[in-house]
Amino acid sequence: MAILEKVNFPTDIEELSDNELIQLSEEIRNFIIDTVSKTGGHLAPSLGVVELTVALLKVFNPPVDKIIWDVSHQTYAYKILTGRKDKLKTIRQFGGISGFLKREESEYDVWGAGHASTAISAALGFATKRDLVGENYNVTAVIGDGSLTGGIAFEGLNNTGYSGKNILIILNDNAMFISPNVGAMAKYLTKFVVSPFYQKVKSQIWEATGKIGGVGKHMRVLARKLEDSLKNLVVPGMFFEQLGFEYYGPVNGHDIHEVTSILEEIKDVKKPKLLHVVTIKGKGFKPAEKDATTYHGLGKFDPNTGELFKTTGSNTYTNVFGNAMVELGKKFPDLCAITAAMSTGTGLDLFGEKYRDRFFDVGIAESHAVLFGGALAVEGRKTVVAVYSTFLQRAFDIIIHDITLQKVPLVLALDRAGIVGEDGPTHHGAFDISYLRSIPGMVITAPKDGQELRNLLFTALHRFSEPWAIRYPRGLVPDKVTDSFNEIPFSSWEIIIEGDGNLLVLAVGSMVYPAIEAAQSISQFKPTVVNCRFIKPFDKKLLEDLLKAHKNVLIIEEGSELGGFGEGVSAYAMSKGLKNRIIIHGIPDRFIQHGTRAQLLSILGLDVSGIKASMVKFWVSNQK
Repeated sequence: MAILEKVNFPTDIEELSDNELIQLSEEIRNFIIDTVSKTGGHLAPSLGVVELTVALLKVFNPPVDKIIWDVSHQTYAYKILTGRKDKLKTIRQFGGISGFLKREESEYDVWGAGHASTAISAALGFATKRDLVGENYNVTAVIGDGSLTGGIAFEGLNNTGYSGKNILIILNDNAMFISPNVGAMAKYLTKFVVSPFYQKVKSQIWEATGKIGGVGKHMRVLARKLEDSLKNLVVPGMFFEQLGFEYYGPVNGHDIHEVTSILEEIKDVKKPKLLHVVTIKGKGFKPAEKDATTYHGLGKFDPNTGELFKTTGSNTYTNVFGNAMVELGKKFPDLCAITAAMSTGTGLDLFGEKYRDRFFDVGIAESHAVLFGGALAVEGRKTVVAVYSTFLQRAFDIIIHDITLQKVPLVLALDRAGIVGEDGPTHHGAFDISYLRSIPGMVITAPKDGQELRNLLFTALHRFSEPWAIRYPRGLVPDKVTDSFNEIPFSSWEIIIEGDGNLLVLAVGSMVYPAIEAAQSISQFKPTVVNCRFIKPFDKKLLEDLLKAHKNVLIIEEGSELGGFGEGVSAYAMSKGLKNRIIIHGIPDRFIQHGTRAQLLSILGLDVSGIKASMVKFWVSNQK
């Protein structure tokens, strides 16, 4: 009989035997594969932590005990075992459950996360509150080895180790493997050092040597050196122990008995501790094990073969950018490209294959990527840092202090600007216009199509004289792209449709084509449609002429209405004493939930029909 049918919450696995836990893990893995094949989602990360998830929920008592997952895109098994099994089929779909942890979704989701490297700091916060009020529960943070490339994780490690608090950090390491010999030795040592006997003897010897004066001090130093040397030979834990953690492992994260046993042994150790667990990303699904990058986050696929179902069209903004970078790499022999663990996602893998010595993937370290790239640019190397819009937020201070303040001609390519889709509010690129607009000297641009993306990228590199951001959406380009590059006049706009003076439509980037289509479908009047490809600085001469010729102005942007392009235009009109009636239509002042990009744009009124409705409503209101 299937065990998973009877399991809905952690309490349902308390009495299961090791063999039953093994069977449950396999059933969960198959359930995830079958579900994600129909919905799409983060497959390989979730398959890699099935046994670890089962072990955690077997040993600990959430939500009383706090389990904090870093990034949390690997928590499908956790959702299944915390009351959301029947809802997994709705994951990442509009109205369904989130693909990440979300505090309002479940009491078991004590900390939501969509960006990496945050779990350790959050765990310290939970443990500190516990100790301040004298409560008694366990706090565990699960963080991947990839997330340890982020500086926030090291800040958390440093403070947590120093705090001395009872916190368990589980390092989920899926980037390395342990050979049979080393694994056997590591298993033996781990079992030994977690045993109560070893801990007791170690403590008694330490106390005894401290009571015999100078000789005892020398004995302590010698004992510590001997212990450290032995550990350093066979266990990669010295770094963590120097930070104040008791290190355990590495252990096989797919051995349910081993993981549960060690968790039981160490959960009551009242100090900072780190358990090093080795897992295989994509475990149990051969295609994902062989190519974890492709199966990290994906759309629908055949659960039997792993074959991905192709979507209509293939020329995305990401592809256009990636190919343009390869061509520009030849045109500019000094061009360097940097990404933060998103080489495939940003399209820079193509550049990396062609120009290996000029491509740098710095890991999950966006601030470092921008700072590193800035120094390259200062030294005369044309440099592009490609990053998702949502992740650039992490480098905000660096952009101000190290890039714009010093007038560094670094180019920032912001993929997935605007509404992203199924990954939801942690990944929507809604705020880049707002926060970049506030920075002196920052050039912000948005192409209307693929060809303009190529031309803006070329223009930024050809000028190589100021910090420059190019934001573009997720999805297909609306045009047929050529292999040419043309420089675009700095800060210039483009009038697409000359209207009859009733309505001026200022459209930004991804909103230009929908605005054109909407305008062309209106019979009552003819709007003027302008491609506002330079968000900052904008075409002030053209804008002033247009404002004088049109009383009514509708601004369409796929970014936050607060602090966005529209507010910049409104402020400029006021500064010139112009009395235009201006309406801003963008992303409202709230976090936008998950769903397909098309669904969300429709709900926000940022698709063709929504923009047309805004145009007509504006026009009608002025006829009264």
